[in-house]
Amino acid sequence: MAELGKSLMVTLAAPDRAADHFWSFMEDRSVRLIPHQLAPVLFSTLGRVVAGRGDPAGRRAALAVLGRMYRRFELQPYHGTAVAAAFVDTVRRFAGEDWDSELAGQWEVGCRRALRLAERAAGALGDGPHVTFGEVEASVVASDGVAVLTVRPMRRLRYLPGQAIPVCTPRLPGLWRWYSPASVPRPDGRVEFHVRAISQGVVSPVLVERVAPGEALWLGPASDVGMSLEAAGDADLLLAAGGTGLAPLRALVEQVAGSPNGRRVTLVVGAPTLTDLYDAVALDKLQQAYGEWLTVVPALSNDRDVELAAQGDVLSMALYHYRPGDAFYVCGSPRLIEAARKRLPLAGVAADSLHLAATFHRALDSALWVSRQRSAPAAHLGIVLQAAGGGSSLGRTRSDVP
Repeated sequence: MAELGKSLMVTLAAPDRAADHFWSFMEDRSVRLIPHQLAPVLFSTLGRVVAGRGDPAGRRAALAVLGRMYRRFELQPYHGTAVAAAFVDTVRRFAGEDWDSELAGQWEVGCRRALRLAERAAGALGDGPHVTFGEVEASVVASDGVAVLTVRPMRRLRYLPGQAIPVCTPRLPGLWRWYSPASVPRPDGRVEFHVRAISQGVVSPVLVERVAPGEALWLGPASDVGMSLEAAGDADLLLAAGGTGLAPLRALVEQVAGSPNGRRVTLVVGAPTLTDLYDAVALDKLQQAYGEWLTVVPALSNDRDVELAAQGDVLSMALYHYRPGDAFYVCGSPRLIEAARKRLPLAGVAADSLHLAATFHRALDSALWVSRQRSAPAAHLGIVLQAAGGGSSLGRTRSDVP
């Protein structure tokens, strides 16, 4: 609902003060649910889930964050009353002229429904890390519109190569996006994220153009998004990366390097031109270090100044190098994933050998994501995602509450 979103935007114009009021409202009533430092995370994320429309990937990331917080702090269904009351009072206090009495009921209902979704997601996702904070140590412009962010988390992130982590900048509190670390976990704990500024995006241009060293980022729990090596067994790997989809695939190469088993790896990296191949130095180092079993292949779709062997789109180049039995991984833009979904099976790639990164724009992507989480309650989480990912606001009338 537009009214919910407008009142939330006005409230989040003073995010720290609003979060302080939200936390103090519960504290004054002896409802000690979360540490004070996490109040901005819970308040803004809960509000975005209730008021947001569209953006299924961002909503799923927010739900993963809420679910893991719900479990970590042992929230119970009866806590929903206190949280909803605190949220309503906070928005009433800060929304000013954008507040009216009807919004109170809509926010209360929306908060209760969102917390029920968080409860169900918590049961499905199980135990694990929830939210930590990280400091941006470096932001390097790698090519036009692409930045490489080096982040030092306050606590070491627990993730596997190929997984994705919800990331949020306090400049846009509550708006989460999935980004995959570009390496295996490092001894010093630092994490490298590759971010491309999407022309119509809200978060990515801020991460690329405005976030600077010294700023904080919020980091959520890692999740499988279809890029884990577990499903490949001991098969040779064919990795096709479009743009910043290179990040998780580069991490997979490092994972193979850490435990070589004789498999061969072909990494096809797509870009329009040679200057758009933003990670060329790192790729060259990988090729030199692991050339016995690794082949790095550039696929330049719009550059006639390079040798013919490097000219072509990423999927065509990958199919040229494909051999039956290869585990075929594709990561990149939703457009690339959709093209791979349609094209590769027709070209003879077996369904059980094809691994596509989840984009969350299709039901199949949700099922893929769910299948990579805790296997026993996966069907349970699928119901949660179906309820949360359709893009509709949760702030409805009481008669709509199931």
